[in-house]
Amino acid sequence: MDERLQKVLANAGFGSRREIENWIEQGRITVNGQVAQLGVRVSDKDNIVVDGKPFYFPRHSRKTRVIAYHKPVGEVCSRDDPEGRKTIFDHLPLIKGGRWISVGRLDLNTAGLLLLTTDGELANRLMHPSSEIEREYAVRILGKVENETLQQLRDGVMLEDGTARFEQIKDIGGEGANHWYHVIIKEGRNREVRRIWEAVGCTVSRLTRVRFGAITLSRQLKQGKWQDLPVKQIQLLGRMVGLKLEPAQIYEGRTGSRLEKARFGRAPVRRRR
Repeated sequence: MDERLQKVLANAGFGSRREIENWIEQGRITVNGQVAQLGVRVSDKDNIVVDGKPFYFPRHSRKTRVIAYHKPVGEVCSRDDPEGRKTIFDHLPLIKGGRWISVGRLDLNTAGLLLLTTDGELANRLMHPSSEIEREYAVRILGKVENETLQQLRDGVMLEDGTARFEQIKDIGGEGANHWYHVIIKEGRNREVRRIWEAVGCTVSRLTRVRFGAITLSRQLKQGKWQDLPVKQIQLLGRMVGLKLEPAQIYEGRTGSRLEKARFGRAPVRRRR
């Protein structure tokens, strides 16, 4: 059966659909000797080459695997960094015949929860703006913020790429010059949390993502460590974006010296409209 090229490669674990669409536009993929075009449909009878390497249709469907990684400050989310900085992929387990797809990114100076998966369709839906997945951050601000300013952050501020706002703001408190807040957004724009605070004259001195959708960062998951998500948590992520994943389709996490034992919290499931 013919399917769109980006869907075939995403399901094989090459990347998210959006990422593969960029590869197509850059001319990195050929089909039957011709540079691929957006929208082309392929089957196992076609000769597909990605970055000069032939792609072979998998004989068996790859099981969906999702891991939680506790990103430290100072690591980038790119596979290769021209400046030679550490990347998140330096610490992740190797996958035979595939690769990890990052569900969104955290900038260099942001720490916290990052989800990675082998399932391109799941990654694509989790990142798509229409899914409105909640992202919760712990933010340290220099000085206490006035209530009028907090309300302005809830109502929305104008950034260079459009209006942005916090869905919720919770005052966590603090001592001395520093004050902590937990904020929730439903988008994944570049440096969005920092830029929202900067728009009202506040400087973020520390930023940590503590939750993505139904998955909460456990205090037991140390920085630079990863852990497989349990089957039920992966099914919950799927349901949030309209994907039904049977246990037989999901990779069952194993234990080992590189894994941290963690408890994951839940957030309300938002049905895909």
